[in-house]
Amino acid sequence: MSKSSNTTLIILAFFSIYVIWGSTYLLNKIAVTELPPFMLAAIRFITAGILVFVISKFLKFKLKITARQLLNTIIAGFLFLALGNGVVVWALRYVDSGFAALEISAQPLVVLLLMRIFQGKKIQPMSIVGVVLGIIGIYLLVSQKQVVNKEGSLLGMIMIFVCMVSWSSSSLFVAKSDLPKNYFVNTGYQMLSGGFFLLIASFCFGETWSLPTQWQGKTQMAMLLLIVFGSIVAFTSFNYLLKFVSPEKVATSTYVNPIIALLLGWYFLDETITIQSVIAAVVLLTGVYFINTKKKIMIFSRFSNRIGKKS
Repeated sequence: MSKSSNTTLIILAFFSIYVIWGSTYLLNKIAVTELPPFMLAAIRFITAGILVFVISKFLKFKLKITARQLLNTIIAGFLFLALGNGVVVWALRYVDSGFAALEISAQPLVVLLLMRIFQGKKIQPMSIVGVVLGIIGIYLLVSQKQVVNKEGSLLGMIMIFVCMVSWSSSSLFVAKSDLPKNYFVNTGYQMLSGGFFLLIASFCFGETWSLPTQWQGKTQMAMLLLIVFGSIVAFTSFNYLLKFVSPEKVATSTYVNPIIALLLGWYFLDETITIQSVIAAVVLLTGVYFINTKKKIMIFSRFSNRIGKKS
C-alpha cells in the first residue's frame, strides 16, 4: 500500500471514530423514540454480528475459537454491549443525546478508579488533576435544574453511570483475557452474544416487537446507519488506527465524540445547550485529557526532582 493511500485511509478512519461514533447518540435517540430500547439494540448487534461473520468468511478469516475464548467473548459482549451499550439506549428515553455523550466521556475517570480499587495501580499526579476536574465537570453537568427536573432524568443519569462501570470493567477484563486473535472475528462473537442478551432482556421486559417495514422512514435509516457504520465501519476504523497510529492520537475521539453529539442533538433534535453544559464539557474533557496524557506537568516534575535531590 502506498504512503498516500495509507494516509487517506487514516484520515477516513479518524472521520469514522470522530463523526460516526459521535453521531450514534443522535441515531439511537431517533430510533428509541419509536422502538423499544432493548429490541433496538438487539437487532442492531445481532444483525451487525452476522454481517461481520459473513465478511470474515468472505475474507477467509478463521472463525473457529476455543471454549475459553468463546466464554470470554460472551462475558465481554454482555458487559460491553448488553449492559454497557443497551442500557444507554434505554436511558436515552429520559436524557438528551448530547447530555448522555458528555456523561459517558468521563469513562476514563471510571477506568482509572477501578484500576486503583481492584488492581492497586498508583494514580499519577497528572491523573489526580484529571480526576478532580472530572468530578467537578460531572457535578456541573448533572446539577442543572433543567436536567434534574425532567421526568426520569435522574434514573437515566444513574443507569448511564452503571453502563460506564460495566464498560470500564469489561475493558479491564478484556485486557487480560484469552480472546480470538483476529479482532474482526472477536467483534463478531461479542456482538452476537451481546445481541442475544439484549434479545432475552427485551422478552423479559415484555417489549412489543415490530417488523422494519412498519417503522417510520427515519427510524429505518437510523437503524441502517447504526448497523453498518456505527457497529462495523467505526469499530473497524478504530482497530485499524490502533495498528497504524499512536494510542494517544486514537484517544482523541474521547474529546471529539461528545462535541459532535451535542451539536447534532442541538441541530436535529432541538436539544438545549446551556452555558453550564458548555462549562461542564470544557472542565470534564480537560480532566479526561489529563488522565489520558503521558506528559508531566512542569510543577510536579520540578517538585519530584527536588524531593529526589533531598533524599
